[in-house]
Amino acid sequence: MLERSPKTNLLEQDSYKYSLQDVDNPNLLPDLYNYEEVPRVSFNHRRVPMGMPVDIWITDTTFRDGQQAVEPYTADQMVELYKYMHRLGGPYGIIRQTEFFAYSEKDREAIKRCQDLGYRFPEITTWIRATKEDYHLVKDLGIRETGILVSCSDYHIFNKLKLTRKQAMDKYLETVALAFEEGIVPRCHLEDITRADFYGFVVPFVNELMKMSDDAGIPVKIRACDTMGYGVPYTEVALPRSVAGIIYGLQHYSDVPPEMLEWHGHNDFYMGVANGVTAWLYGACAVNCTLMGIGERTGNVPLEAMVMQYASLRGSFDGMDPTVITEIADYYRNEIGYKIPPMTPFVGRDFNVTRAGIHADGLMKDEKIYNVFNTKKILNREPMVLLGQNSGLAGIAYWINKNYRLEDDAMIEKSDPLVAALKEWIDGEYANGRQTSLSVEEVEEEIAALAGDRFTK
Repeated sequence: MLERSPKTNLLEQDSYKYSLQDVDNPNLLPDLYNYEEVPRVSFNHRRVPMGMPVDIWITDTTFRDGQQAVEPYTADQMVELYKYMHRLGGPYGIIRQTEFFAYSEKDREAIKRCQDLGYRFPEITTWIRATKEDYHLVKDLGIRETGILVSCSDYHIFNKLKLTRKQAMDKYLETVALAFEEGIVPRCHLEDITRADFYGFVVPFVNELMKMSDDAGIPVKIRACDTMGYGVPYTEVALPRSVAGIIYGLQHYSDVPPEMLEWHGHNDFYMGVANGVTAWLYGACAVNCTLMGIGERTGNVPLEAMVMQYASLRGSFDGMDPTVITEIADYYRNEIGYKIPPMTPFVGRDFNVTRAGIHADGLMKDEKIYNVFNTKKILNREPMVLLGQNSGLAGIAYWINKNYRLEDDAMIEKSDPLVAALKEWIDGEYANGRQTSLSVEEVEEEIAALAGDRFTK
């Protein structure tokens, strides 16, 4: 039967309706995922159409997934980070939601204090165990939406939960029904989707969710979780590893609208950001992130990275304030005590620092030569050079002014005695056979020895 598609406005054959394949034994996809080898990427040469939604946005899981990889945040820290996210996301709420645990008194205190700020964005959501008691807790907190875990690969269904596919689906649907009874939007976290039987379990399950949603008159959100970071952004890749194929399939075969579709990725194979962008390009409105990319194992998609990808794709920050990224990085270093790897893009201490002497010379002549963009304007981060054996008095003064962010009358000149003393120390280092550049920590330590507390970071 031919029907006009509301998505493409073209006559299309009525889609085949996939049914649950309730197998006796798990399909662990051994050809792709041989545990003794690096996972393989299989190509089937099938292309799916690119279709970015009219609006795309970022969601956050710093206070849920992010807390599983660091010392738990205090309530004060969560409130401050929430304020930063609000400022970063701007008036149009490009950072649309953030996700909290709701179990402990500390988490509930943080939720209440963030609610009291009265911000529309990021909207506060939760993640809970699928029990009646937890749904009551969410409702009592005044939360509109909550995440629930619905693991979808046979690794989880058979080997962890010890269920069949039919039993797992029935259990999950009962859980979602509890959310509908409480009038709460369920956000279904399809855990391990890149190792799942997409047509044999995922699509039939999501089809049932969409039917229940229609009957209840309450939307259901689908979060496609690349739990192990197996997804790949290439075209013509076979499922279940194809990010584009997953997003297209959920839209085309399960009629999930783009605004109800969210990608949650991990970075085990360095694909986190690329996969997030691919999810946007192929039809998901939301990409789920954490600040600094902090998350389980190798981490999640870094929120600050997707801010930049958004601006790259849209040609505008659309009200976001990227200078807040630098403030967030400083807060992590100075207040939380988190050590950001120095070369981390946008937030690392050395991300716009040039080390090679010839590069430093070019940077000082015209920063466009070796700086990725105007980091002073966009991130409030001046481009920097590292000091070495060829650093003259002017270069040393430049380094001090930039490193300590000295401006106007506070800036020092190359005639300052400190500059001369620092140059004498640097020359001595290389006279004694040193071959490498001086680290920021070494220079700061020597400045502290020479000048006491004249400068503060």
